[in-house]
Amino acid sequence: MEHTYQYAWIIPFLPLPVTMLIGFGLLLIPTATKNIRRMWAFTSVLLLSITLGFSSSLSIQQINGSSIYQYLWSWTINNDFSLEFGHLIDPLTSIMSVLITTVGIMVLIYSDNYMSHDQGYLRFFAYMSFFNASMLGLVTSSNLIQIYIFWELVGMCSYLLIGFWFTRPIAASACQKAFVTNRVGDFGLLLGILGFYCITGSFEFRDLFKIVNNLIHSNGFNSLFATLCALLLFVGAIAKSAQFPLHVWLPDAMEGPTPISALIHAATMVAAGIFLVARLLPLFIVIPYIMNFISLIGIITVLLGATLALAQRDIKRSLAYSTMSQLGYIMLALGIGSYRAALFHLITHAYSKALLFLGSGSIIHSMEPIVGYSPDKSQNMVLMGGLKRYVPITRMTFLLGTLSLCGIPPLACFWSKDEILNDSWLYSPISAIIACFTAGLTAFYMFRMYLLTFDGNLRVHFKNYSSIKNSSFYSISLWGKKAPKVVNRNLFLLTQNTKVSFFSKDTYQIDHNIRNQMRYFSTYFRNKYTYMYPHESDNTMLFPLLVLVLFTLFIGSIGIHFDQEGVVDFDILSKWLTPWTNLFHGNSNYSVNWYEFLTNAIFSVSIALFGLFIASIFYGSAYSSFNNLHLINSFVKRGSKRTLSDQIKNMVYNWSYNRGYIDIFYIRVFLMSIRGLSELIQFFDRRIIDGITNGLGVASLFIGEGIKYTGGGRISSYLFLYLSYVLIFLFLLIFFIST
Repeated sequence: MEHTYQYAWIIPFLPLPVTMLIGFGLLLIPTATKNIRRMWAFTSVLLLSITLGFSSSLSIQQINGSSIYQYLWSWTINNDFSLEFGHLIDPLTSIMSVLITTVGIMVLIYSDNYMSHDQGYLRFFAYMSFFNASMLGLVTSSNLIQIYIFWELVGMCSYLLIGFWFTRPIAASACQKAFVTNRVGDFGLLLGILGFYCITGSFEFRDLFKIVNNLIHSNGFNSLFATLCALLLFVGAIAKSAQFPLHVWLPDAMEGPTPISALIHAATMVAAGIFLVARLLPLFIVIPYIMNFISLIGIITVLLGATLALAQRDIKRSLAYSTMSQLGYIMLALGIGSYRAALFHLITHAYSKALLFLGSGSIIHSMEPIVGYSPDKSQNMVLMGGLKRYVPITRMTFLLGTLSLCGIPPLACFWSKDEILNDSWLYSPISAIIACFTAGLTAFYMFRMYLLTFDGNLRVHFKNYSSIKNSSFYSISLWGKKAPKVVNRNLFLLTQNTKVSFFSKDTYQIDHNIRNQMRYFSTYFRNKYTYMYPHESDNTMLFPLLVLVLFTLFIGSIGIHFDQEGVVDFDILSKWLTPWTNLFHGNSNYSVNWYEFLTNAIFSVSIALFGLFIASIFYGSAYSSFNNLHLINSFVKRGSKRTLSDQIKNMVYNWSYNRGYIDIFYIRVFLMSIRGLSELIQFFDRRIIDGITNGLGVASLFIGEGIKYTGGGRISSYLFLYLSYVLIFLFLLIFFIST
């Protein structure tokens, strides 16, 4: 067993060969690399599957009672300073590695078809493999310096993937926004790491926890400085996991391809901040006020994310705010010391949210032929509706993911969210009330999303050919061909002169509309005229959805077990977490009796059902007949009209649609002030500093030119002038001295 642990270092390195081979291939033999591009997707899935098998083996050993294992080797030694690298295998590492690899495999399989039209296909898989490797390296790190290295690599990969279509200005702006926002958190993280090194003299987790505990018991350190350092560490997690107030990058990150959105929101970048707080929780617990601050940030993020999702029209942006709110639940659980509930919800939410994001990609995929290849149209729920008759499999999977996130039993998120709500009542009634209210809001906005997308009738009529003809098409690849301005009105197809083959040069020359022809030959749509309608995705996109549905249905079972004595025993997850939670919580077994469980479940489910009911009233079939889709235009239920005051209606809608005015505040306070200061400094530099320098140069030029014409070439004249200047100077000097 220990022999197996020693080779756990290969986990983060297994996905790297794909990135390296694609990079060298495009540099040395570009034509051959492009001709076999489908092989790289297969290789990516294969290597990540091997990583999943290795991670699962280590996880099973952890469940069976293995202790924490750490393997280190020295990197540099200089006098009293020693830096070691290695890997740490514990329940947290095994949970995160299994989560990253399972979601990553599904996203890679999905991406093979979703990105098949894009000429950046190889670049996409190179980035994806490097992203997975960086995240796996982060979760297996054994010290803070190692975490910081992989932390920055994860940020770099997210920058590249969010701005994957960097020829689009909005995508380039989104990746820059994510990069700059995360730099704020990363700088805080670096300062916190250095601060704790000053306190403890070590970067290793075990040494860090042990030394801080000893110093606290002996009053041997400055608690104010330690609290500041802990807050700086938490700032890094705030930015990475999109917690208030550094959450502003997350909605704009939707400008990347949809598979990237699924990976970022489910298992990689946003999970990195949660992982960091969970890893450092034994440190945060013993430092005053930190846990209260973590729970406060969590509850603010819970409520803010839910309110900002209420009126969003972009389906991916609405899911992004949902992610923000659910991460707030996890941060709240960590802040109140509910370590087990936090990780439980991290697992269940990851699979449900991956299902929803990939489902949204399938929806966008079906809408593109109708509204054009523009995110403003294909992702806009205002233009959707009635898709349940066209995409039944996507609709079924999306509904299950929606109900899971709403907290409807027996789906996955019900078990974990219910546990967080119960623990929050024990910690603070105010936090519990806000969390329960947000659970109702979650059910409302998630079911609103489902109803606007699938219920009623299609709000963009497929026979409106003039709008299709004039719709804005764009090339989504740096090297792609420009899309034609005129589309065949009858079939929505391009000309038939492009061959579909994975082993020819033609595959790289295909522009983004080749997806149309690939769908035309699909077994689902044999009739050439059916392509005028929204249509179901191909098998390679539906397969990950169906697998994630199974996770959404059954992953909650790892945290529940009903025994014969009428006790709900949270067995498997507790065994998994025991080696780590015992370090700071003692016994991690958790159980409640039948009566307590049913009481809590009825209460939480009632809140969710109420949110679903309100959403069905506001956005049901009757609502689909309206063209003006504001948050609340009118409340109609079978002819009985209910209205709210315009003031409340506009306030709620404007708050949500304008992102709580937080982005506007940042633009005016930070962006405009920094730009104004920069312009002032530029003016001072150009007009004052450069003006003085240039003025001296010009003055010297004119003086030199003037003196040049006064000279006659006679030395006696020069001596006369020189002595005259000296006498004048002496005269003036004597005059001023005498006066």
